[in-house]
Amino acid sequence: MIEEIRANIDTEIEMLREISTYYRRLDSSSQSEAKLLYASIDALSTSIKILNSSLPKMLVQVTIAQRLPSREGVKFESVHFKMKDADVAVTLNAGDREGFLSQLSINEQLLKRLKKKQKIKEEQFEEFKATRGYLKISNRFFLDSAQKLIAKGYFSPLALTLKKANMDVLFLTYIAMIFFTTFISFIVSLFVAIFFLFFNIDIMMNTFPPFSLASGGLLSRMPLVLWIPFVIPLATFAALYYYPSSEKQTLERRIDQELPFAVIHMSAISGSGIEPSAIFKIIALSKEYPFLRKEIRKVMNQVNLYGYDLVTALTNVAKSTPSSKLSEVFSGLSTTITSGGDLQNFFEKRSETLLLNYRLDREKFIKVAEAFMDIYISVVIAAPMVIMILLVIISASEAGSGYGPTQMGLAVMAIIAVINSFFLIFLHIKQPGD
Repeated sequence: MIEEIRANIDTEIEMLREISTYYRRLDSSSQSEAKLLYASIDALSTSIKILNSSLPKMLVQVTIAQRLPSREGVKFESVHFKMKDADVAVTLNAGDREGFLSQLSINEQLLKRLKKKQKIKEEQFEEFKATRGYLKISNRFFLDSAQKLIAKGYFSPLALTLKKANMDVLFLTYIAMIFFTTFISFIVSLFVAIFFLFFNIDIMMNTFPPFSLASGGLLSRMPLVLWIPFVIPLATFAALYYYPSSEKQTLERRIDQELPFAVIHMSAISGSGIEPSAIFKIIALSKEYPFLRKEIRKVMNQVNLYGYDLVTALTNVAKSTPSSKLSEVFSGLSTTITSGGDLQNFFEKRSETLLLNYRLDREKFIKVAEAFMDIYISVVIAAPMVIMILLVIISASEAGSGYGPTQMGLAVMAIIAVINSFFLIFLHIKQPGD
């Protein structure tokens, strides 16, 4: 009976380890996964209670002297099952077999559902993406032209900006896409210029469609539309050229928002005496810093995949990260490691500085928002009311503006919509982070 007791206890220990693993996974699991984990913990807890209920009666059976035969002896049942790909045998009270197996079955079903969810997530995550159709067409028509211009030294600043923006597109392909999109915009703008050469558009017309044949000679109208095929393609080229820079700035703001709290986290971890590379591994696996952990993963990739030491990896990533503050942290950390300095002291001092800058940025944004709130009230609320009153007075007078109340109302609402859009874009650009 001693061997059976030992088998039961060993099984309970394995179940407790499994429960401990589930509790650790709760911190990084979604709401649906947490429900499955709690259900698995309940099933395993019930299984342990069933095993514990048989132990007192089994201990009674353990004795040095030989027991006298009894008509009503204690009945036990032996149950065999698989646990972590190993055959396990436990001894239970008679009648507990069905309940024990049912709890194990519940746990197995929940584990399968958890593995299925994890598999779906891994399939949805793609580290490397195939070239999209639009980029393939761009490469087909303009790849050679892009190669020749890049070989001559053009667009070299864009290469580093594209890398810092973490855009999943090759530099050569992006240049080809700029040329192809500019070419399409030139074709579209040419048709638009031809349309305006022969037609007039008046949004205030009560007829549909709101355009009519143009009056006057073609030569006199040509200077009015000749700028369209030149300005629109140039604007398209400039927008695509500076788009990676705007993405880099957005990513920089996101990283700077997470950086103070991540450095505090690193300071707490470094206090335990853990090696520096393990600190970065913990941050990279954490879901609390979605933008910063991409930069941390660059460091870990250079260490684990390319075989660089941590100091070299930090120096390399510091040159390509979009955040100047993160670059300073990496550079300072590499110097501290090389000189044998105290990592915890470094993280504590740097976290104090970053938190101070974070508070100053927040206070600056609040003052800017307050100033623009006053301007918004004056421009968007008071000014339209005054304009509407003036337009009504003008339309009622003999001078007349030539437009009816509906047309004037639409014009004012359009102006208000444009001003609102401007304010929202400006506040979105100025805000330090969500």
